[in-house]
Amino acid sequence: MTEYSTGLAVGPPKFAERWPWRGGDLQTVRNVLRRPRAEFSGVATRTLTFPMADGTGDILNGELHGPTGPGKPLVVLIHGLTGCFDSEYIRASAAWWLDLGYPVLRVNLRAAGPINRLCQEQYFAGRTEDLRALFAALKAEMPASDIVAIGYSLGGNMLLKYLGEEGERAVPVAAVSVSAPIDLAATSAHFERRRNGVYKHYLLRRMRAMSLMLRDLTPEYAAAVTAARSVYEFDDSYIAPRYGFGDAPTYYARNSAAPYLGSIRMPTLVIHADNDPWIPIEPYRRINWSANQSLTPSLCRGGGHVGFHGRDSLRAWHDRAAGAFLAGLGR
Repeated sequence: MTEYSTGLAVGPPKFAERWPWRGGDLQTVRNVLRRPRAEFSGVATRTLTFPMADGTGDILNGELHGPTGPGKPLVVLIHGLTGCFDSEYIRASAAWWLDLGYPVLRVNLRAAGPINRLCQEQYFAGRTEDLRALFAALKAEMPASDIVAIGYSLGGNMLLKYLGEEGERAVPVAAVSVSAPIDLAATSAHFERRRNGVYKHYLLRRMRAMSLMLRDLTPEYAAAVTAARSVYEFDDSYIAPRYGFGDAPTYYARNSAAPYLGSIRMPTLVIHADNDPWIPIEPYRRINWSANQSLTPSLCRGGGHVGFHGRDSLRAWHDRAAGAFLAGLGR
């Protein structure tokens, strides 16, 4: 594979940014600025709830679109940090897969979106026990359906870590990650650059709001959330100690997906852009991709963070690449 390749034998043209969305920042914020909200009024939809069996009383939930069964696999979409099943990129991807005839489940991770106030705890970068419970529940409810999982940003890191932990036991028959922070320490340093001030303010405000709405949050942790002045401080003073990692460096080391990539045994497409303003490309370049034939890397010149608005289509390039990947697998 060349350094900038689709990674696909057959698929969409190599990614090229669409005017006027040139550069990593405009690619990243395009969905927020334009808000191309996909609707699902003509599709059979039901809400699924997944209780977590850890004594917290917490749940995950999601919206299931379309009939499931022995035909096309169920596509499970996993959002990123401060996102939810209603995030614009999740809705747009769901519409793409539905147009191709796949059933789709848009998932809310623990405490995301509408279930925020119902939960005592929240998801974090490597909370793979939640994905393990989600996939087990789906297989129990839909034994005739294969599952394909797609994770975006933090959800992509969580998915890749789960796949590596499970190896051949993993439930999905195939997977895709888009813009995943596979090295959390490197991502933290990259994100904290001065040029990302607007992003930091936006993300930290949303992280605080989500955490402060949790059920039964202690005054000590509420104070830590409120006092954090950066994402690193938030992780170091709140996420890491609350969930048993002590400090941010330990949390980052134990929850990054990169060390688990070599153990993935399901066909997995890994998409990332070299101009992602949030997540650096260097950790991807350090991976020996040829050592694991289950991995198909797609490192792109341009695309931003979960952007990939290409010049040859109004559909996001990462969706089209994922569709070609599944087609190549016969799924």
